[in-house]
Amino acid sequence: MIACSDVLVMGAGPAALCIASELVQKGLKVSALASNSPDRLWTNTYGIWAEELESLGMASLLGSRWTNTVSYFGDGVKEEGLKPTLHNFDYGLFDQSLFQKNLLDKCDGINWIIETAEDIRYRDSITEVICTSGKIYRARVVIDASGHRSPFVKRPDHGPIAQQAAYGIVGRFSSPPVEKDQFVLMDFRPDHLTKDELEEPPSFLYAMDFGEGLYFVEETSLACAPPLTWSKLKERLLLRLSHRGIEIQEVVHEEHCLFPMNLPLPFLNQPLLAFGGAASMVHPASGYMVGALLRRAPALADELSKAITSDPSLDSARLAKRGWQVLWTPDLVLRHRLYQFGLKRLMSFDETLLRSFFTSFFKLPQDEWFGFLANTLRLPRLLIVMIRLYFLSPIGVKLGMVGLVKK
Repeated sequence: MIACSDVLVMGAGPAALCIASELVQKGLKVSALASNSPDRLWTNTYGIWAEELESLGMASLLGSRWTNTVSYFGDGVKEEGLKPTLHNFDYGLFDQSLFQKNLLDKCDGINWIIETAEDIRYRDSITEVICTSGKIYRARVVIDASGHRSPFVKRPDHGPIAQQAAYGIVGRFSSPPVEKDQFVLMDFRPDHLTKDELEEPPSFLYAMDFGEGLYFVEETSLACAPPLTWSKLKERLLLRLSHRGIEIQEVVHEEHCLFPMNLPLPFLNQPLLAFGGAASMVHPASGYMVGALLRRAPALADELSKAITSDPSLDSARLAKRGWQVLWTPDLVLRHRLYQFGLKRLMSFDETLLRSFFTSFFKLPQDEWFGFLANTLRLPRLLIVMIRLYFLSPIGVKLGMVGLVKK
């Protein structure tokens, strides 16, 4: 007889560990299945506005924190185009190893299965995960937290998927690529590009000073379908640095990022539950997700715990339904659609219009632009913020917002 868990979580990244750790805290019998060990170190950097972690009592998980946070939306040529937009809001990067260890410690007692899932089937009111080894693992409900590429989570096809792509370097340079103790959220200055290159999809620099002569510089494309290639982004990054007379002296780490921004929501009536990228939890307007994982995992775990312990007769489909209803409330679904609408408009903006849009966006009150980027504004407030942004914006951006200006 194959043992049956209350919940089986698929994956070993931040999403999987966030939800698995909360389920364990509820006293449920949890197993986890992943192709790689959960102890395998995460290599990508995870950024977040410090207030998001402070509100959760997790600020100690930050490995780096910056108070001097800025962006550049000018043309980089005229004097006014050289001035930064001051955010006056702390930004940080997770200490990846500490973050990972913190979650793994909370996962104490989980049965970790290092296998690759090949198929999922539903029978006798439970879910069975069939692995490439031929072994079968059973649970009352399965949560796929293995990422946006999961073949098991079903969703509608709404056409091409816009993806955020980035190529970055942690290293040492001939001269500082950013000012001392500075974090640059977005540097859209295009003065290093030719006229033909300005016609291509825009990208920006995301950069920070780690101290002791170490910096992180990353060329990022907000969203594009098809996505900009890493080779193109690397070429642009090197051109940007060269234009400023900066040479790379040592590469400590290379980073490659590629993830969907406008992935449709999964079908919310399927018996397989999902979390993280597999559940389309990436913020369509900003690309951030970790804050949402930390905020939304407790409620999902609480609902599943109540359902599993209170009614042993609930099958996988009904348990998953309870989970989907908590994970994607009507308010969150409508917010997701609004953000996707906004992203579609931004993708039609050329480089000049995009710089103008972000100049207007950061003129919003701090709590509003922060809430927009963190997805913490409830629907009525979000609508008010979007209307306010429209009236703050110059005529060109207004026309772009209503679809009357295209590249």
